[in-house]
Amino acid sequence: MPDRTGPKVYSIAAHRGFADALVAGLIPRYAKDEIALARLTLLLPSRRTIRTMTEAFVRHSGSGMLLPRMVAVGDLDLDEALGPLLDPLGAADIPPAADPTRRWLRLAHHLREVEGDAAGTGAALLRRAFEIGRTMDRLLAEEIAPIDLMSERVIGIVGDLAGHWSDNTRSFLMVQQHWIAELAARGEIDAPDRRNRLFDHAAARWREEPPPYPVIAAGVTGASPALARLLRVVSEMPQGLVVLPDLDLSLADEVWEELGVAGAPAEVGEPPFARGDAVTHPQYHLKLLLNRMGIARGEVQPWHRSGLAAAPPERSRAISNLFLPPRASAAWVDLPPEQRRLSGVRLMECTHPGEQAQAIAVLIREALETPERRVALVSPDRGLAARVVSHLERWGIEADDTAGRPLPQTAAGRLLLLLAEVVAEQAAPVPLIALLVHPLTGAGPGRPRWLENARKLDLELRGPRPGAGLAPLAARAEGAKLGEWWAGIEAILTPLFALGETEPLDRLLGLIAAAAEALCGEALWGGADGRALSAFVEELRGAAGAAGTLLDPREINAVLRDAMDRVSVRPPWGGHPRVSVYGLLEARMSRADLVICGGLVEGVWPGTAAQDALLPPAVLRALGVPGADFRIGLSAHDLAAALGAPEVVLSWAQRDEGGPVIPSRFVLRVRAMLGDQLERHIEGEAVRLARLLDDAAPVAAHPRPQPMPSAEQRKVDVSVTGLDRLRGDPYQFYASAILGLRSLDGLDAEPSAAWKGEVAHLIMERWHKAGEPAGGLHAIAQGVLTEQNAHPLMRVLWWPRLSAALETFETMILDAKATGREVVAVEKWGDMRHRDVRIHGRADRIDLREDGSLAVVDYKTGQPPTGSRVQEGFALQLGLIALIARDGGFEGVEGVADSFEYWSMAKGKDGTMGYMFEPVLEGRKKSGIPREDFLPETLRYLNDALDRWILGEEAFTARLNPELGSYADYDQLMRLDEWITSLGNRPEGAA
Repeated sequence: MPDRTGPKVYSIAAHRGFADALVAGLIPRYAKDEIALARLTLLLPSRRTIRTMTEAFVRHSGSGMLLPRMVAVGDLDLDEALGPLLDPLGAADIPPAADPTRRWLRLAHHLREVEGDAAGTGAALLRRAFEIGRTMDRLLAEEIAPIDLMSERVIGIVGDLAGHWSDNTRSFLMVQQHWIAELAARGEIDAPDRRNRLFDHAAARWREEPPPYPVIAAGVTGASPALARLLRVVSEMPQGLVVLPDLDLSLADEVWEELGVAGAPAEVGEPPFARGDAVTHPQYHLKLLLNRMGIARGEVQPWHRSGLAAAPPERSRAISNLFLPPRASAAWVDLPPEQRRLSGVRLMECTHPGEQAQAIAVLIREALETPERRVALVSPDRGLAARVVSHLERWGIEADDTAGRPLPQTAAGRLLLLLAEVVAEQAAPVPLIALLVHPLTGAGPGRPRWLENARKLDLELRGPRPGAGLAPLAARAEGAKLGEWWAGIEAILTPLFALGETEPLDRLLGLIAAAAEALCGEALWGGADGRALSAFVEELRGAAGAAGTLLDPREINAVLRDAMDRVSVRPPWGGHPRVSVYGLLEARMSRADLVICGGLVEGVWPGTAAQDALLPPAVLRALGVPGADFRIGLSAHDLAAALGAPEVVLSWAQRDEGGPVIPSRFVLRVRAMLGDQLERHIEGEAVRLARLLDDAAPVAAHPRPQPMPSAEQRKVDVSVTGLDRLRGDPYQFYASAILGLRSLDGLDAEPSAAWKGEVAHLIMERWHKAGEPAGGLHAIAQGVLTEQNAHPLMRVLWWPRLSAALETFETMILDAKATGREVVAVEKWGDMRHRDVRIHGRADRIDLREDGSLAVVDYKTGQPPTGSRVQEGFALQLGLIALIARDGGFEGVEGVADSFEYWSMAKGKDGTMGYMFEPVLEGRKKSGIPREDFLPETLRYLNDALDRWILGEEAFTARLNPELGSYADYDQLMRLDEWITSLGNRPEGAA
């Protein structure tokens, strides 16, 4: 690498492998003695590339060496925080940078001042403030002063746009001015502004007095004006170099010109980023950087070395042809095969994301069979990366996703969010139980007992949500005999439920962090995620205290989630030494023998080009800020770099979790350019093997369940409702009465029909026990609904039907009472012994009629059983209650029933809510049991069931009468879907 006069700028082609090729050229030049390399300073784009370069030096070191000083100066994307640079150069006159978290919170305060109530509150307000801060940083990086936003040209553009753009721009300008005044009072500047000043300070100092040690800027492609000026100075220093990644030096001049002006000086009135600029081209941001450095592409020289994982040189030529801009891509028609050949590149199309992850894992597993072969998965889809990492564990391959996981997805972060959710939702069951069974909660020797208590409370809270706050939970815990255990939890949570309508954010965070530590102990902060969470909490607490931020406690969960989503927890060193999983930022400058590019669909790679939410595109274009499509060019450059590996697999799925997707425009370009060569580049074997992993050997259809318990197991009690289940679907009776299995409602479940029935029964019970006061039923009903914490929406929808039915019932009962009918039992339990089998049940109501006979009443919130169903012996509850009463099974009730009444709260034939129905065959009725035969027929059906199943040997066949409506509680247990389709006519032996 000879010394040159003038700018010394080099490019490492995509096929050479940037990090390894750079190190291969640096070691012979600077490792002349043991400390020569240590005198070298490398300016790198990000902290992640420092790790990449360190690994490259380790691979080339042989016997070991002292590494050069490596400094991160910035990332390609403005969303990424730039590393600290050049503070040791003595820039004492540059003001300190404002804390970004404090700025975010203060911007929310200023936005509230500017817009008032229209600005929103809580999480919505803070989201808008974050967007304002991001736009401010973007403008500062481009060195656009606030005065530029108020120029006549910009104001004229805004005036011609839609009203919302004018309002947004006006709010942005006012908030920015408030913040600038606050900065001036504090003697601070924004971080991007300080970074620009540091770059200019370093450039001026190095221009006047070049450092005595070598300085090389490698892989830095950030195109901010200040950074470009610094790189220009570095390139002109006697011992300075600038090495760019993947600048295409073979691109034809006319194609280079087709990329557009790219920030270069333009004609008067023409913006530096014209509409015709090919901002989505992978070389566009490099052209922008060269233009801002004032260097022509002809002055850039090719790097003289290749890396360990270099690809054939013709690969770079094919990549160049692949990404030709629109007009130039017409040349594909005449390209000779050797110039569009992508040997070593395969395309893998899968059906869905799960199959794609499985196939990628198969490719990685296969690659590791070759000694020393390195493989990398590159994908912006973190869900796909997590799936691949999980699949690799099948073979004992531990692969770390170096892009990290968002803090809310870690154990420590999730616990803090659960606590915040418990506060925001006033101890709702779902977040509360999730908090109590979290892996970090109750850790230590008492963990098994803790989980046992949490599961008991879980069972107690099943069904509709109890009342808000801790008091209803204490009553439930006491009912489950968990009073002492719950008292300890309540003591921890009580400070979080003694908050006002607004609280200082720093106090809220302190209380939540203290409660989290009380629940988990110091183990909460011990891991990498705990340390990241601790730093996050302390930083946000300090900033919130300084900013004076107030927040409604009900908003704390949403605010914390938004803020924590911006924090990534990266794994420490470890994992398989030859497997890497990268995001796009982490993959820059990295190289492997096999690179798998996953998730190549539109909206993922490249991502959706979201417009700036505050400043209209026309304003940004006039100010010289690259448009939103600029990021598509960056993702295209990431793919071009990945395509330089010796072997590459481009992978995508036909659909995602929501529906069909469109393959990435980059994939479509590859397919189009390959043309008739496409078939040779299809990867199908990995997909086939992935499907085989999931395709189990065919098994015979599951037989219809017909359990045959022993005689001792069969002899169980029969409830008055259980007899219906036994005759209709014996398997359900078997699962319920013999196995003792019960279905569980969900936590915070919607009110079910059973719940409504219990509420209706409770209302009637309390009214009867209160003496059946006229006009008092509605008041009792409202009290019960309040006590049961019925959801307001459910109350609104159900109340008109319920109140009308209750009014009908009240009238019917009081009218019957006036004629001598008397209620003698309400919600009363009773039983009898019949053939040494206990028959038991609860009577909703038993009345003594004026003639001395009994009337058995059963309340229904829906339609009662039909007469035909009772006649066939599948709804015998009323008859069994009457048999128990005749046998004296209800204390204080004597007599023989002669009336069998269903009182339904549904709409009757006359249109009124609430009516009485007797399944008795008399008058014009065509179905039912004659009144005089009701008890004998019930007894006959009871004896038949006892003879066949309880005292007999008949199998408890699943869905013995499939045409009957049945509960679905045990469908999964009986594996209904596996055999029901083969069920023909009614089985032989059906009742």
